[in-house]
Amino acid sequence: MKTSQMTVLRAIAAAMGTLASHHARAEPLPADLTGSLVANPAMVQAGQSPKLIWSISYPSVVKQYVKITPSVPTDPGGGGDGGQPGTIIPLQNLYADVRIIGQGVTVTSNNSGYTFVPTQATMSINSTTDFREIFYGTNPQINPGAVINIKNVFGTTYTNNLIQSGKAIRFGGRYKYNNAWGTYYKSNDGTDNVRFLVSGDRPPSNVPQYNAPSLESFLRPYLDATGKVKIGPMDVIVFMELTHSSSQKSDPGYDLQDLVLLVTFRKN
Repeated sequence: MKTSQMTVLRAIAAAMGTLASHHARAEPLPADLTGSLVANPAMVQAGQSPKLIWSISYPSVVKQYVKITPSVPTDPGGGGDGGQPGTIIPLQNLYADVRIIGQGVTVTSNNSGYTFVPTQATMSINSTTDFREIFYGTNPQINPGAVINIKNVFGTTYTNNLIQSGKAIRFGGRYKYNNAWGTYYKSNDGTDNVRFLVSGDRPPSNVPQYNAPSLESFLRPYLDATGKVKIGPMDVIVFMELTHSSSQKSDPGYDLQDLVLLVTFRKN
């Protein structure tokens, strides 16, 4: 016999009750939390129980805690973006865990393959000019689970990666080839080569589609099947284009995959 509607409703209620109990000691759940519940098999005999598989989609809430201003205002005439261009500004004291997800600057090698070119990721806190190195290397050297110790870069003011309210965060990057640095792009330089996105955002059209062969493998886990950004509710992902200028957006090489960072904000 087919599972009755009441049986399914009871299963959903039990699942949601478990979720509510789990979060009773944690942060309140976002009001627009959504998810899905799948019963397997869809048809069950009387007295049997289906296997329930459920997943939760967490909406981004990070903009309730930080102000994100793009490098190039999306509303230059109306001044809707305001603030300091190319910044992420905590609206309260927050911990910021910065991870390097991957880098994709390469050169062809004897027409038979390619090799990675080293890139440098930099960060500034509360300064428009003092950018400090947080990573230098190639993609095989990256551990996307490793968190940058901000204290080691900026001093004890930022112990445990705590960044005080109102202190603007900026990022930059460049590559090095044949002992020469490429153009140094920063989130506040007005070039649009460094982009900030949150969960649910659709990346710029320059970023390859989810199933495109040109999409870097390290980036795939951070996009859903529709191509939208899929990260945590308190995450900001940073896309960088380092080999082409913003005037070359029509070039296939301008794909914003040259260096990608993930910033996870937390209150404790």
